[in-house]
Amino acid sequence: MYFGRLKQSGSNPNETSRTASPIINHPNYVGAPYDNDIALVQLSSSVTFSDYIRPVCLAAAGSVFGGGMESWVTGWGRLQSGGSVSDMLQEVTMTVVNNIDCNKSYGGSITSNMICAGQQGKSACPGDSGGPMLSRNGSLWIQSGIASFIIIPCDDPKHPNGFARVSQYQDWIKSYTGSNPPGFVAFNAASNFNLRSVSSLLLFPLSLTVSIIPFTFSLFLTS
Repeated sequence: MYFGRLKQSGSNPNETSRTASPIINHPNYVGAPYDNDIALVQLSSSVTFSDYIRPVCLAAAGSVFGGGMESWVTGWGRLQSGGSVSDMLQEVTMTVVNNIDCNKSYGGSITSNMICAGQQGKSACPGDSGGPMLSRNGSLWIQSGIASFIIIPCDDPKHPNGFARVSQYQDWIKSYTGSNPPGFVAFNAASNFNLRSVSSLLLFPLSLTVSIIPFTFSLFLTS
């Protein structure tokens, strides 16, 4: 497991690494249609935060990410369908697609454990699976999803990208983290999201939010 990595080749002076064991797959993951596509990875030791290694909060149970809301996805996947993988960490901004519309695109296979995002000309691509989908509110970054399934070509406007919906797994995650649970933050933004119209969700100062997130677990998809 690498932290603080910016590029896949050459030097990454701000990088550190840890071994990972065990990997805890969700017991109800069965492959396609990729429901419960999530796992926990326990690190060999804690990771020290820096200007280049920062945590995110996890979306708490009941969080709402309305259709049209802006989200960020990062990864080292392919830059386009059939192309080569990226050497430099990439970031793309997409909007949330509500589950009703996403379900129509996938013929009814979208469950409440999934969240979709897509935008014409913007997409995750093969190789980005397992990466985070994040939403921002002030100084807080909140993880709403984990990249799960992508239709080829990547930017097919008829098929948004599919992500595991993190907020559905709060109880499952806490069952393995014991007395040191992650920092879950409730997020509620209806359709046509406008940050200025939403009450502040800054429930804790950033320093406190960082301190309550455990160092030993990371979220990944299982496939």
